[in-house]
Amino acid sequence: MRVLVCDDEQLARGRVKRLAEEIEGVTVVAEAADGREAVSEAQRTQPEVVLLDIRMPDMDGLEAASHLLNTERPPAVIFCTAFDEHALQAFKVHAVDYLLKPINRDDLAAALERAGSLNRVQLETVKEEVGLDEESSNQRQHISARTHKGLELVPVNEIRYFQADQKYVTVRWPEGEVLIDETLKELEDEFGDRFVRIHRNALVALDYLEGMELAEQGHYQVRLRGLDDRLTVSRRHVPGLRKVMQRM
Repeated sequence: MRVLVCDDEQLARGRVKRLAEEIEGVTVVAEAADGREAVSEAQRTQPEVVLLDIRMPDMDGLEAASHLLNTERPPAVIFCTAFDEHALQAFKVHAVDYLLKPINRDDLAAALERAGSLNRVQLETVKEEVGLDEESSNQRQHISARTHKGLELVPVNEIRYFQADQKYVTVRWPEGEVLIDETLKELEDEFGDRFVRIHRNALVALDYLEGMELAEQGHYQVRLRGLDDRLTVSRRHVPGLRKVMQRM
């Protein structure tokens, strides 16, 4: 069994690796110090199971798991957590595999033996019920997209806009663009405090919104810092966008 170990604490990561390597048939093929590195290493080494810490900087374990589900061959995921009993109940009820820290060899062996696939419904339900703290919004910090390069992770704080075109949404950022199969409504529900709708087919990032200008035929367009692109503002969204910009 090929296993990837992810924990932001080096001592904890090393201990889990040693325990795993004591179990017959288990090979630790990679280590990672945060969720983003775990996703990258999973693509490189193709583990069958990822032992994933939950509380980590930059990208937590719950978000990393959501991106791992988008890979071509998603691994089984076992969460490693120090959550209290109330939060652990969510994992139990929704049949999500977990190990309670500090991890011991017997529990690890049993978890690896029963490790099964994780589906998106399970994960999203647990994310809603658990959160990471009282102020957690469960917003992703990255958007993942499958491209010819594999799974690409785009930091949300660098995205300039989302634009819908038929069945896909274009994610535009300074390094280019990727296509995702999420809907604008889903993205607006998740990131409504960071993006504003300017058209039925477009959301733009408030942090990069420079201004609105009159274009040909009486239409308005927005300027976005760092891009030459101009996006059309629909007439029905002009008043609301003006109010938003007055508050900025």
